[in-house]
Amino acid sequence: MNRKLSIAFILFILPATWSCKKVIQVDLNSAAPQIVIEGEITNASTSYQVTITKTVNFSAGNSFPPVTGAMVLITDSNTAKSFNMAEGSPGVYTTGALQGQPTHTYLLSVTAGSQSYEASSTMPATVPLDSISFVENFDLNNKRGLDAVVNFQDPPGLGNYYRFVETVNGRQLPDIFVFEDRLSDGKYIRQTMYNDTSILHVGDALKVDMYCVDKPIYSYFFSLFQVTGNNGFQSASPANPNSNISNGALGYFSAHTVSTKTLAVH
Repeated sequence: MNRKLSIAFILFILPATWSCKKVIQVDLNSAAPQIVIEGEITNASTSYQVTITKTVNFSAGNSFPPVTGAMVLITDSNTAKSFNMAEGSPGVYTTGALQGQPTHTYLLSVTAGSQSYEASSTMPATVPLDSISFVENFDLNNKRGLDAVVNFQDPPGLGNYYRFVETVNGRQLPDIFVFEDRLSDGKYIRQTMYNDTSILHVGDALKVDMYCVDKPIYSYFFSLFQVTGNNGFQSASPANPNSNISNGALGYFSAHTVSTKTLAVH
């Protein structure tokens, strides 16, 4: 079985009855390595990167070999301009020549060895993150803590999808937060981001990034949430997240806008 943080597998084996036992031999090392491609392009003026690695067998630990020597190309389909990405470090391909634009569709093309992979992502229009507030909570040990609340105006019209990333005191939290406007179209949103533990404390330096993503990326992270879970809850039928990359590659390629708030927890 392959092991990768973003595509973690959890195997549940339940006995059919309580009256008998059966030893089941599970081969965790027989799966062939798979390619993992993770890339993002945003409306921020920055250098963008695509990371390419290979999965490893379950017993091999968390060292994932980089895929070197690949040809990586991003094309803005609205302007037909293409940008080659250079390998700055093993398996990490970057470009600073590209500036992402909302409503544009971006195509990713990767050639690694004899295999080719493609992905497409459309950057939605920008929705600004209005403010961050806080609510008190209690964890399972009845310990008091705080959760951040994201406040923003959802624009009219269904089909707006959001992803939120929290960074506390310089460390990005692993919790997955996604939101869609299916039940709250055009409303002012106040959404609490519940962490699996009481992580936030008064005085902590908090940064919240709000990404406006397209539907395939929302589906990817929603399915990843179902596999890994927040608050300790995990899917009983784990599977790979729904990648938007072709030819059986794992991972994702996302074109999204970014709106950020940085403040002290209060």
